[in-house]
Amino acid sequence: MESNLHSPERRLIELRIEHADLDAMVDRVAEQSPVDELMLRRLKKRRLALRDEIARRELALDPKEPA
Repeated sequence: MESNLHSPERRLIELRIEHADLDAMVDRVAEQSPVDELMLRRLKKRRLALRDEIARRELALDPKEPA
């Protein structure tokens, strides 16, 4: 049971949830007037980093076989 809490699959799910939360937050910040450009840039940068981390973990869990 303990190993399931720290499994790579669970971490991937957590990262996807965090990415979705950031996506919603970016939308909310972008709709505000005036727009906080610095916060928006930071959120987008974090969202991009999460997307890259998700892609790396997906590749590690399911590596593509060479053609």
